[in-house]
Order: sequence, then C-alpha cells, then structure tokens
Amino acid sequence: MITKLDHLIISVNDITEAEKKFTSLFGIDPVWRGEHSGLGTVNCIFNFKNTYLELLAAKGEGLGADLVKKTISEKGEGLTGLVLGVDDIHDAKNRIIDKGFESRNISEGEGKDFDNGESRKWNNLFLPRELTRGMFSFLIQHTKGKLPEIDNFPDSSINKLDHVVVNTNDPEGFIEIYRDVYGLRLALDQTVEKWGGRMLFFRVNKTTIEVIARKNDDEIEDTLWGLAWEVESLEKTHERLAGNGFEISDIKEGRKPNTLVSTVKSDTFGIPTLLIQHLPS
Repeated sequence: MITKLDHLIISVNDITEAEKKFTSLFGIDPVWRGEHSGLGTVNCIFNFKNTYLELLAAKGEGLGADLVKKTISEKGEGLTGLVLGVDDIHDAKNRIIDKGFESRNISEGEGKDFDNGESRKWNNLFLPRELTRGMFSFLIQHTKGKLPEIDNFPDSSINKLDHVVVNTNDPEGFIEIYRDVYGLRLALDQTVEKWGGRMLFFRVNKTTIEVIARKNDDEIEDTLWGLAWEVESLEKTHERLAGNGFEISDIKEGRKPNTLVSTVKSDTFGIPTLLIQHLPS
C-alpha cells in the first residue's frame, strides 16, 4: 500500500530564519517556497534523492497553523510529521477499512510557489490514532505538478535521507501496522542492548524507518526522534559545516561496517542529526 516515505515535516517559528539554517546545514538551496492559503501555513522545501523535507510555519489561521502552534507550544520547534506516499489513495482508504480501522474522508490540498507562481495539488488521508499512535502521520497522493529536482549535489552537501528514527513502547503493534497494514518490508528485527534494546528496520524508497523499542506500562505511543543523512564525502561536509559555525563531532567509524559518521550538535532545531558516508566494501 505504502510506496514511499514521501516527506518529513519540521515545525518552525520563523520560516526565513529556518530556511537560512537548513540551507547552511544541507549545502543546497530549497526548491520551493510557498504557502497553503487554506491551512494558514507557509513552507520551504528541500528536495533530496529519495524524499523531501518541509519546513512549516504558521501564517494566519487554519488547521495547519493550529498544528504548528500546538506542536511548538508543547514540544518546541523540530521534527513534527512523517508523511507516507501512496499511488492510489482511494485504494489505501479501502484497505485501511478492510483491516478493521476507521477512516476519515480524503481531503484535497494545494500549494503555490512564491518565486515562480507554480502550483502543486495532492490528496491527503489523515489517519486515526489507532494507526498513528500519537505520531503525526498521514497518507498523500500527489495529483498535479512536481517539485524541481537537483541534478548534481555538491560533494560537501547532504544528498539523501539514510534513515529516520522513531521511538516506540510497543514494537509488536508497530510491526502489525507498518508491515501488515501499510505493507512495508521489515528488513531487520534485532535486539542489541548496548544500542538501546530492540530495533526494527523498515525499508522503503531507498531509506529506512529505524524503530527503537523500549517497552513500558505507559499509554502506547510512537514518537519521531532523529534523522540520519547520507553524504558523498564526510570529510568535505565536515569541513564545510565547521566553517559555517556548526558544532560537529569528529569523524569516526559507524556501527554499520564500511561507514563513517559524525554528529551535528548545533543549529538543528532540537533534532538529533547524524551524517553518514557509505564506503566501498
């Protein structure tokens, strides 16, 4: 049912300031600056090889503005939403109902770019809590227009989402939803106590949803935690970021064989951010 991790949403107070920070972090310019007039939000989008990242800020009144304000009020600026892409949203809705879950109505969305006046349209299906389990997530099918793509990423830039990290206190329930309802491939299920306990890895469109499971007696909840970004040359990226004033850890070997990693420790809007370079095996 799910064909891709469509995009990630980050809530911010000041879209202009956030754009500057993330442009400096990623080493690429955004491909879209626009608004959702019906939702009361403005956005700025960075496009990567396998997904895109949306900065979202409130401007006026609407459901989108309410979401941004509530998120920032309760948790501060940062990682807010995980949006899953489908090819046929009506079929996805029927499958959710067939699996025994309630489904809301499909809604239409539209965005316009400030710079060139281009528009994009899409259909959304917002999910019940039984599926989101406290994490803001919805399904999307793009119906008109597309984001500009970047043909060549500089060696010192971030070019791809390696993985997004989600915390859960109910791994079995997470598997039932993401594998059995959404149809994502569970590539690995392992327990490594020194890495935080049980870890689940779901693969989709050349990225990974990495789930760290720590069981407790609290209400079942899934939460977005951090991001890992792939780079072509970690040495060049590290040098660029240090020169731009970011606090960044020394380069070291990663947990995964044939990888180098470094952690960005400042100016990430509270999002744990790892950089990773995959070396030839």
